[in-house]
Amino acid sequence: MAKDTKERILATALDMFSQNGYAGTNIRELTAALGMVKSSMYKHFESKEDIWNSLLDEMIAYYDARFGSPERLPPIPASLAELQTMTMQMVDFTVHDEKVVKVRKLLTIEQFRDGRARELATKHFLTGLEAMFTRIFAGMMDRGLLRRDDPAMLALAYTAPISALIHLCDREPEKTDEAMAKTEAFVRHFTKVYGMTDNA
Repeated sequence: MAKDTKERILATALDMFSQNGYAGTNIRELTAALGMVKSSMYKHFESKEDIWNSLLDEMIAYYDARFGSPERLPPIPASLAELQTMTMQMVDFTVHDEKVVKVRKLLTIEQFRDGRARELATKHFLTGLEAMFTRIFAGMMDRGLLRRDDPAMLALAYTAPISALIHLCDREPEKTDEAMAKTEAFVRHFTKVYGMTDNA
């Protein structure tokens, strides 16, 4: 029961933080949204900062388990077609998973206020993707699937446009289908330019 209550608190906090920011959300409003009193909230979390850090911890684990990370790599694709499929599955998850969308909005808002949010935004929007695809591309080069190049530069060239299109979906949700189509076209173009086989 206590676990369910903590999960409800974190889910509601994510909703409110992603809409109003950390500073724009107070404990009174949060407890009211949950139908609780402050004293009940403090049985589960010591403070709003405790809720914030617990929420970030939960979402890091959620994202890494479903998407991957430099420490938890997805399998190295065995073909260019597998790279395309894997990439589009990652993008589809990132754009359509409600929790991930809310966390991305929260990090975008809070990166200028909170050091941990800034570090996570940099990791999830840039460096983590670069590191993950650097290792993926190095593995694909070793298998003779991609032409030899600097895998880190190739990873940056690959992930930056995709990340920009994902942020477009956040800013202008009505353009999601267009952004997904553009992402798929970009992925196909990339494998055509850098691929070493005809199986794309």
